[in-house]
Amino acid sequence: MATTSEIQSLGDTIRGIKIAMMTTVCPDGSLRSRPMATLDTEFDGTLWFFTRLESSKVGEVTDEGQVNLNFSDPAQHRYVSLSGLATLSVDRQKIEELWSVEVEPWFPEGIKDSQLALLRIDVDKWEYWDARSGVMVCCEGVIAEPTPEFAHATGDHLRVDLSGIWITQDVGNSGVRNAGI
Repeated sequence: MATTSEIQSLGDTIRGIKIAMMTTVCPDGSLRSRPMATLDTEFDGTLWFFTRLESSKVGEVTDEGQVNLNFSDPAQHRYVSLSGLATLSVDRQKIEELWSVEVEPWFPEGIKDSQLALLRIDVDKWEYWDARSGVMVCCEGVIAEPTPEFAHATGDHLRVDLSGIWITQDVGNSGVRNAGI
């Protein structure tokens, strides 16, 4: 499970990146990506995105649920991949809470649009790359219940894994959590 500091670090890493590419699974099993405007909210393990109820991604999320989000900021050498479970929300109170002028270009009818909805993404795995230092960090687990457990692999790769198994970047190498560390 992720620690509070890992969650905060992940939030800091994606903060300010205006667009995320969301990948969903289509009914035929193929993958589809599209840009999504990010919201300036405090990251606690959940991300929110505005959508329209009639959007194809709503059907894809309803059928499959799993999504991947990619955040990229080449100027700052920040590259982040998140995955988790997406659910649809039509909670008007939450829509009003998250609404901002920044999303108006995609929703010209504004907050009163009857097709306006939210996608809630509960993040369970993430990776980020710091191109300046050559470091890649991978984590997975339930973010909402942070614990201080870590599994350190060799070199530039960290993986937090609820199963008790860690895998390094070297294909085929694996070990038991904290074994030999």
